[in-house]
Amino acid sequence: MNQRETGEISTALAQRAKRVRVLSQLLDNSIPIPGTDRRIGLDAVIGLIPGVGDLIGGVLSGYIILEAARSQVPTATLVRMLVNVGIDTLVGVVPALGDLFDAAWKANTRNALLLQGHIVSGEQAERRPSVIGAAFLALVVLSLIVIGGIAGAIYIGRLLWGLAT
Repeated sequence: MNQRETGEISTALAQRAKRVRVLSQLLDNSIPIPGTDRRIGLDAVIGLIPGVGDLIGGVLSGYIILEAARSQVPTATLVRMLVNVGIDTLVGVVPALGDLFDAAWKANTRNALLLQGHIVSGEQAERRPSVIGAAFLALVVLSLIVIGGIAGAIYIGRLLWGLAT
């Protein structure tokens, strides 16, 4: 790889990291809580929308994982990112408690830091022939997590409705 290609790759990675950092800031830390030094993001607010809130948050979180896969982060790092989003999504479907957890867990910030760590380390991942395949697999797993979360929310909602009536 020549110096020009290396410079183009590092510029592309830097731009990708910046997009991910901005999105994670928006999703996890964009709204100050009055009277405190704490912040929440749009992910916690969107999660309040019954039924689709966690799905929308999962899709936005999936973009960060997709960018990480495009950056050729190691598979172990992609798995950690999926676990972060999975925990966020599964606990997030629990009414009220899930929304509080979502505001504190900040899976997107964790994932942006993982991507940033990969880029800063400068470790050149070996060229994998199927980065698109890895990204597709990551999105499939994330979709299954979101669908499982929605199914869990429906189950819990029906259970609570049955107890209330």
